[in-house]
Amino acid sequence: MADVSAARTKAVFEFKSATLPLIAVILKTSDLDVLAEALDAQLADSPDFFEQEPVVIDLSLLQEEQGEGELDFAALRGLLARHQTQPIAVRGGNAGQNAAARAAGLSVAAMPAAPAPRAPAPPAEAPASEAPQIVREVPVPANGTLLIDKPLRSGQQVYARGGDVVVTAVVSFGAEVIADGNVHVYAPLRGKAIAGARGNTEARIFSTCMEAQLVAIAGIYRTNEVALPDTVLGKSAQVRLDGKKIAIDPIP
Repeated sequence: MADVSAARTKAVFEFKSATLPLIAVILKTSDLDVLAEALDAQLADSPDFFEQEPVVIDLSLLQEEQGEGELDFAALRGLLARHQTQPIAVRGGNAGQNAAARAAGLSVAAMPAAPAPRAPAPPAEAPASEAPQIVREVPVPANGTLLIDKPLRSGQQVYARGGDVVVTAVVSFGAEVIADGNVHVYAPLRGKAIAGARGNTEARIFSTCMEAQLVAIAGIYRTNEVALPDTVLGKSAQVRLDGKKIAIDPIP
């Protein structure tokens, strides 16, 4: 009888490891009123952007601020759920935060072994404590290319770990698209585009409407403080490295 039961159990389910795309909301304040206002402003024009996607709440930046860190996780879950997300875990918290998160029904996840490389950028327009960072951490599919077909709004970031990224919608000012390989934007590129994030100097950035706030390849970057020439501004263009300098060429 025991052997029959074991056989049935094996046939009914399996446990397997899975790598899934997740959104990380990186908190920069523990004041939920400030957070609610910032989220409402950032997501006002795309209320269904997340479509009930799972979310990891990143608390790592709260540890850097004195007096920060006390959170009502039940209220925080409700706040994020209001914006069509499903909070499932926290990461980067201290022992007290982790215990409170578990009490609110959240899991505790490990921090990534190494954060995605970030290029230097101009100062943000809003104080950092008022702007949560919304990051899509997406493992690239087996074919080596990640496809994004929704607009990226200010404060949102997509990182294609291990391959290229293709975006078929606008990358707004203040949004970031990052790839270990190439970045293709078949729409206006107004935010930040970072290719070769882990040091690939052969990576390139392509856009059908180049208006970028910042472009970077393998850690070498150029911001819009230096105006783009008329030959590429608002036109199809590619960004590449010429030695240790950024070169931006028109695409006929």
